[in-house]
Amino acid sequence: MERAKAKINGIQQVGIGVADAQEAWAWYRKAFKMDVPIFQDSAEATLMTRYTADKIESRHAILAMNMQGGGGFEIWQYTSKKPLAPAKKITWCDLGILAVKIRCRDIHQTHSHLASIGAEILGKPVQDPAGTLHFYIRDPYGNTFEILENKSWYGKNKDLTGGVAGVVIGVSSIDAALPIYQKHLQQEKLLYDQTENWEDFDQLDIRAVSFRRVLLQGSEQASGAFGKLLCQTQVELIESKHTTREKIFKERNWGDLGFIHVCFDVNGMGILKDTLMQDQLVFTVDSGNEFDMGKAAGRFAYFEDPDETLIELVETYKVPILEKFGWFLNLQKRKSDKNLPDFIVKLLALNRVKA
Repeated sequence: MERAKAKINGIQQVGIGVADAQEAWAWYRKAFKMDVPIFQDSAEATLMTRYTADKIESRHAILAMNMQGGGGFEIWQYTSKKPLAPAKKITWCDLGILAVKIRCRDIHQTHSHLASIGAEILGKPVQDPAGTLHFYIRDPYGNTFEILENKSWYGKNKDLTGGVAGVVIGVSSIDAALPIYQKHLQQEKLLYDQTENWEDFDQLDIRAVSFRRVLLQGSEQASGAFGKLLCQTQVELIESKHTTREKIFKERNWGDLGFIHVCFDVNGMGILKDTLMQDQLVFTVDSGNEFDMGKAAGRFAYFEDPDETLIELVETYKVPILEKFGWFLNLQKRKSDKNLPDFIVKLLALNRVKA
């Protein structure tokens, strides 16, 4: 009898540690139309003490989405301490989440829009090795985003961008990291694997440095309740022989400033836990059968890639659709691999907050 398999439904969100969640969210609404809040919640991060120096810290979190499709931002602010910035400027040679990929329809219009709102533009649109037009920016908080034209969308409106299309992760060894991202996180398709000097992007502090870069892509088949909304995802792995590669959260805590984790939407958390253990990968945090994030509920867990980059996994049990009317959707009462009807997903847009 064939063993049941867990399913990765896409990137649910990327965690972004900020000093002021409301200020940062206002900028992300203006820049990327991350304007639909799934939850806003203040609480203690009681299960994360492994990554918060063995101390329970308080925080405020906002999970915001773009209804054209793609993953969201979990905008995360300490309320019990001042968050720390990295001791030195993060470069493309370091280890961890280096950039977040944002999907767009028209690269040139998006470039002009982001320039007009004061984003730090790191170059003009060019083609990547797969032939996709893209460019990089930095937000006001020093985080790098890669804007790329994309064909995977949930809906269409007048907004220039969608949500998260993927992440760029610095690793010490692509060969060591590939089984995690391809096998366990099901980013199976290899779009390119090449080594280059990458001289065109000196703004990213990578002049005259040789990089191996691999771009992985997940399935086109949307699975899970919100799989259609999350759209197709990508993970780009960057390896350099640079001698001073440092972990971007060295001597800092989860929740401090920057990209703190990438979160994948999962069906079959228990099965995934077992398959990870077969490769000596363990959950370093596991909420068990239930967690509560304000009005959302489910199970969450964390594990680490070989360079200790934090990967969050979430299996959602309950989500607010129209909280002000007391309408919450219980996902445990439906087939886990089945997409929600579009009319239910689109009701989330009624919670939209204007930029």
